[in-house]
Amino acid sequence: MIPLSLGEIATVVEGKLHGDAGRMVTKEPFFDSRKAIPGGIFLALKGENVDGHEYVESALAAGAAVAITTELKGDCCIVVPDVLASINRLGAFVRAQLPQLKVVGITGSQGKTTTKDLTRHLLSLIGPTIAPEQSFNNDLGVPLTLLRATEKTEFCILEMGARHKGDIARLVEMSQPSVGVVLVVGSAHIGEFGSRAKIAETKAEIVSHLSADALAILGTYDEYTPLMAEQTSARAIFFGEKSTCDIRGTDVEIREGRAHFDLVTPAGREPVALRLIGRHQVPNALAAAAIATALGMPIEKIASGLSTAEIASKWRMEISEISSILLINDSYNANPESMKAALETLRNFAQERGGRAWAFLGKMHELGGSSQLDHQGIITFAQELEIDHVVAVATPDYGQGAVGSNSLVHHVNSFDEALDISTEITSGDVILIKGSRAEGLEKLSEQLAHSLSLREPTEEEREKR
Repeated sequence: MIPLSLGEIATVVEGKLHGDAGRMVTKEPFFDSRKAIPGGIFLALKGENVDGHEYVESALAAGAAVAITTELKGDCCIVVPDVLASINRLGAFVRAQLPQLKVVGITGSQGKTTTKDLTRHLLSLIGPTIAPEQSFNNDLGVPLTLLRATEKTEFCILEMGARHKGDIARLVEMSQPSVGVVLVVGSAHIGEFGSRAKIAETKAEIVSHLSADALAILGTYDEYTPLMAEQTSARAIFFGEKSTCDIRGTDVEIREGRAHFDLVTPAGREPVALRLIGRHQVPNALAAAAIATALGMPIEKIASGLSTAEIASKWRMEISEISSILLINDSYNANPESMKAALETLRNFAQERGGRAWAFLGKMHELGGSSQLDHQGIITFAQELEIDHVVAVATPDYGQGAVGSNSLVHHVNSFDEALDISTEITSGDVILIKGSRAEGLEKLSEQLAHSLSLREPTEEEREKR
């Protein structure tokens, strides 16, 4: 964060300071007193179960320069009506003090975090870059990320999510992106918005609120996103796999579950070999390539960077081999589009290894009235792919599937029951674990990995060793 005095901060956030107006703040805000940042600002946020005001004194004792609160607490605080609103005001102020900073805002129904990780990897090759470590994409996470920027920061990457109309517009107004990116409009959160058309309206806020000298980068993987070019005064750049795209991927091949393709830009053509798992990573890689291209990175460096990038965020297509069984942990989140992509990856790995495909699937949340049909559609899709076994974990909506299908659906009510079924998994098989974040399937992945590690090796496996 750029250095600011408490007096300056109090003025910006429209609060009343109790403390030394000349004291300097040199570090960004934080809200977990157990992870205090010396010289930073403690945010006394009130949640459903925890009130940050109870931890103001401990945060100050741990080195915080000041606390922002809604009541007088501790020996140094700035009292405001709304802590969250105050930190957004501070974020907007700091952004205005850093006109040289290139801010990249990314939204979309899926792929935001992976695209963010890839973009951070690329841009860090050419200049100091900051990005959220997690999926920090709301009214709290976006300003907290932005406030990490200093005069030396060249690139700031922000994820922008939405629960309601207007959410993204507020984030754009606060952060003033140099580049606004829409990846795809899918069905994630359709239960809250009511339709994909409504989701598209909200995602379009990221480009409709850009300044005329900014850039809008739009995917071509759905019918809504390309049309957003008509809603912005910024110049539009398109990415995808169509010949009309400014940044495109061609000659896509899948080898050992990973995509290989040629990256084509106005600067030329270069081969890319992704380390990330799944065909569905190609759009994310192309989005990152479009961002890097727009910010002046040479195509050779982009292709090389994409080919060396690893995912930094947890529980997204994490792959491990235990007792000759391949385990794919993709438990961070799920919607119909990402679920189908993960099942395709599962099938590809199983075909390459010659083993059976096992999908342990949890509930997909926030699908509204279409939830049951969407879940049953996943089973139909799995049957079309000839997935051998689908284990539906505490989700009756998946149903039984088509009569006479080769796919076998097992319904279990707990992780323990899922582990009981896993005893049928044998050497060479491939396992996918996926569901919405609230299902906590990363715990099942951990338990399953532990169970597999305790297995006695078969005679064939002993011979291979």
